[in-house]
Amino acid sequence: MMAPTHFFDNEIGGSAHGLVKGGLTEMGRELIRRMEQTGMIVDLAHASPAVMDEVLAMATRPVVISHTGVRGTCGGLRNITDDQLRAVARTGGVVGIGYFFAAVCGQDARSIARAMRYAADVAGVEHVALGSDYDGAVSVPFDTAHLAEITDALLEEGFSEAEIALMMGGNVQRVLLAALP
Repeated sequence: MMAPTHFFDNEIGGSAHGLVKGGLTEMGRELIRRMEQTGMIVDLAHASPAVMDEVLAMATRPVVISHTGVRGTCGGLRNITDDQLRAVARTGGVVGIGYFFAAVCGQDARSIARAMRYAADVAGVEHVALGSDYDGAVSVPFDTAHLAEITDALLEEGFSEAEIALMMGGNVQRVLLAALP
């Protein structure tokens, strides 16, 4: 799995944090084609909206957005639209909901669960996952020892235990196993 961009626009394409925030370059389109040919998973976390839309339009394999938010519950350029949620679902991919404030407009498990409920209602529960972003650069409300808080909040959102199991790892496992040769 690889992301074409991170915090800066580059020779591949635009970043959600970049100055231009453009789409894929010709090199970027070739990279995506080669990634798909070799079975690599494209991760669109941090990609500009233009890069996301281009990759999702050309994708023939599942696409992942490993850590993001949804604009339906929390605005912001880094968070994805309903159309992008549905496009990821059409590829068979997964959207990981981040735990950080800019992703969910909150600092608690309820904010995360609310975003996951929204994403599931738009794209289907089989396309939603955890997207913590435990990289040390962002503040998150708890560490992995407290994941039960998310489970409790998801139960309060009306998800079944089977649906929670999918979002807590089953969906990502499906996508990763499908990428194996």
